[in-house]
Amino acid sequence: MKTKQLPHRKKWLLAGGILLLVLAILVGVFFWYVSDYYQAEDTALEVLTHDSTITVQDNLTILSPTCPTDTAIIFYPGAKVEAEAYLPLLDQIRQLGVTCILVHMPFHMALFDANAAEEAMAQFPEYSHWYMAGHSMGGAMASHFAADHPDQVDGLILLGAYIYGDYPAEDTLTIYGSLNQSVEDNIDYTENIVEIEGGNHAQFGNYGPQKGDLPATISTEEQQQQTVEAIEAFLAQRDT
Repeated sequence: MKTKQLPHRKKWLLAGGILLLVLAILVGVFFWYVSDYYQAEDTALEVLTHDSTITVQDNLTILSPTCPTDTAIIFYPGAKVEAEAYLPLLDQIRQLGVTCILVHMPFHMALFDANAAEEAMAQFPEYSHWYMAGHSMGGAMASHFAADHPDQVDGLILLGAYIYGDYPAEDTLTIYGSLNQSVEDNIDYTENIVEIEGGNHAQFGNYGPQKGDLPATISTEEQQQQTVEAIEAFLAQRDT
């Protein structure tokens, strides 16, 4: 008895239908994954609403100091974290006289626009000294950009992250919480490392507890204050 076979054209139509179904499922899973992100707390959003000097241009939020210098920091947020969550930290950093440019990433993931700094630098030619900075995955992508553009970047600042790519450790400041062991385990250099005792991974931003992160034994304010102090010392050292 012969088995009835589908005509060649129908086989291709069936295969194409299955492929489209698989792609639709994958796209749906992707959008479900990226739509579940950490939102900025009210304390972070208050910085934006109460300060008229903070401006938003396209995918950039610019925090300018009262007396700006020729130095600016481009900041990449952590993965699946709303960019505004870093406003309290950046608001303190700009008090050092450094303009802070916060990048809003596609789908809240710096992985999808690691070269966003190029556009930011082009928009603000008045700055001659550029630092890349970022938290977690944002730090990894900031590091990747710095490694690929060493002539454009004066230094790198990593929060809850470590050097990703071939960028000099002597030009990098690495800050992490003592409760974020996974970062410490991956640091294979010794220059400019600051460990915040009692700090964790999430408290560099204001977005609440993060899954898998140990509870910090110091406040968010304390962790961010120590972070700003370390950045101030690093920038002063680079300026000499």
